[in-house]
Amino acid sequence: MSNKPMAKCTLVLFAAALMTAATVSRAELSVTQGSAVAKADMRGTTAQEWQYTLRPGDTFLAVARDLLAAGVSSGDLRRYNDLSSHALVSEGDTLRIPLKWLKRQPEPARASSVTGTVQYISGISGQKRPLQPDTLIRVGDEVLSGTGSATIELADGSEIRISPNSRLIFNRLTQYGKSGMVDTRLRLNHGEVHTRVKPVIEGGARFEIETPSAVAAVRGTAFSLQTSPLGTDLQVTDGVVDFGAPGKTRRIPAGYSASVSTNNTNGLIIRRLPPAPNLNPLASPLTRLPAELSWAESPAPEYRLDIFETDSGRWVESRKLRNNRFDIGLLDNGDYEIHLAALDPRGIAGMPAIMPLEVALQARSATLVSPENGATANDDMPEFQWNLNGSNEVARVEIAEDIEFSDIITTSEWAPETRALPSKPLGPGQYYWRVVTEAGGNSVATTEARQLIVNGSLPPVRIISVNYVDSQVRVFWEKVDTASEYRLQLSEEPGFNNIIKEATLPDTTAALRLIPGRRYFVRLKALSDGPLTSRWGPGRELYLE
Repeated sequence: MSNKPMAKCTLVLFAAALMTAATVSRAELSVTQGSAVAKADMRGTTAQEWQYTLRPGDTFLAVARDLLAAGVSSGDLRRYNDLSSHALVSEGDTLRIPLKWLKRQPEPARASSVTGTVQYISGISGQKRPLQPDTLIRVGDEVLSGTGSATIELADGSEIRISPNSRLIFNRLTQYGKSGMVDTRLRLNHGEVHTRVKPVIEGGARFEIETPSAVAAVRGTAFSLQTSPLGTDLQVTDGVVDFGAPGKTRRIPAGYSASVSTNNTNGLIIRRLPPAPNLNPLASPLTRLPAELSWAESPAPEYRLDIFETDSGRWVESRKLRNNRFDIGLLDNGDYEIHLAALDPRGIAGMPAIMPLEVALQARSATLVSPENGATANDDMPEFQWNLNGSNEVARVEIAEDIEFSDIITTSEWAPETRALPSKPLGPGQYYWRVVTEAGGNSVATTEARQLIVNGSLPPVRIISVNYVDSQVRVFWEKVDTASEYRLQLSEEPGFNNIIKEATLPDTTAALRLIPGRRYFVRLKALSDGPLTSRWGPGRELYLE
C-alpha cells in the first residue's frame, strides 16, 4: 500500500457481527443484508474497523488524541494505515481505525420534556423522584411513567418518547470518543415507546431495545414498540429494524409491523401497516382556534391522533378517534407536529400522516362594557364586564390605585369569560381598572384604564408614635390604602374647638415645633381624589418639657 491514506469513501455497512438478521421472505418484503469490513491487524487477527474522513481543521495527531483509547498511540494508527512518519494527511483523507481502538465514554441522556406524573429512579441509589425537564439520565437509571409521558434525548440527538404506564431502563449509553458513534441499549419492561433514531454510523454503532419477549436492533429509523405480558409489537414507519425473539430476528422495513408472543408458539408474525390517512390541508400559521382537522374516510375502525411540540418533543395531545375530524383547541403559540394513523382491528397504529403546524394567535384588546368611566359603586365587590374581540382568548381584570398600574392591588382569575369579580373586596376609595387579554400563551393586549369610586367612608387615621427631639415633635401615623393625602389639625384643648394649626400632607409623618411647657393635641383624617373622606381619628396629647 502507498504512503497516501485511502481516498474518501462512503461509510461501510453494518458489521455482520453487530447485527445478525435473516432476510424476510421476498414474497412479503424486499430487504438486504449488511456487510462487514475486516482487516488483518498487526497481530495477524481479523479486526472490525471504522473509517474516519478528516474534516476541515483536523490534524492526524488531533484525530488520534480525540478518538483513540488509552494504550493506543498515534504511531499505532500510522502503522495500521501503512503511513510513514513523514506522510501528511489532510482534509478529505480517510483513516481506518479498529473498533476496539476507539475511546468509549458514557454519555448521559436528557429529559427534554415531561408531561404529567413521571418518576425517575436512580441506578446508583435506587431513589425515586419526579422526573423534571433537563434531568440527566445515566447508565442504570430508569424512567417510570404513570399517567404522564416524557421525551428523552440521547447524546447523538436520537429521541425516545415514553407513553403513559411504561418502564424504560437505560442499560448502556456509550459514545466512541468524538467519532459520533454510539452504543445505546435499553430495556422496555412494559408499556410503549416511540423512537426517532439518528442514522447510526455503520461498522460499529448500535441502538437496541430489549423487552421481556423480543429485541429490536435499530439503524436510523422511526418506530414504535409496545410490550406487555402477552408479547411485543413493533411498527416501523421509517428505515428498518431487526426484530424478533433473541437470536431469531428478521429485518422489518418501513410500512410493516411485527409481533412476538411471550410463549413464542406462533413465531414472528409480520403484517403490512394500514396506510397513512389522507389529511385535508390546514392553514398554517393558525391565527384562530379552535380549528377543524379532517381527513378522508377509510375502512379503519379508529384513528390515533398525537400532537407534539416540535422543539421539545413534548406530547401535547394523544387520543383515539372514531370519526374523521377533530377540533384542535387550546394550543399555545409555537410549532407542532400532528401525527394521525389508522388503527387496524387489533388496535395497532399504522403509517402516520405527519403535518407540521404553526400556531400564531394574536390577542386583541377587549371592549370595556361596565362600569362606565368615573362611575361609583356601593358594593365592595363590583362586577366588571367586557367583550372579547380575539380568538381563543383568556382575560382578567386588573385593579390599581394609580392610573399607571404601578401597584396592582387585586385581579380576577384568568378565564375565557366576559365578566368577573375582584378576588378581594375593595375598600372605599378611588380606583382604576382595566382588562388584559392573552392568546397563545405569549400574546397580550391591554385596554385603556377606567376610573371607579367605591362609596363609603375611609377608615379613621390612627397615630402610631410620637418622637421628641429638642423643641421639635415628629408624629407618625398609619397609611390608609386609597388615600391620596391627609389633613392634620393641632389644638390646645382635646375638643379641637380652637384649631391653632391645620395642614394637608402627602406623607404619613409631620414635624411640629411646639412651645415647651404647654400641652397640645393632634389628630388626622384621610383624603381621597374622589368625594370620599374619613372620620377624624382619635386625638393624641403632645407635651414638650
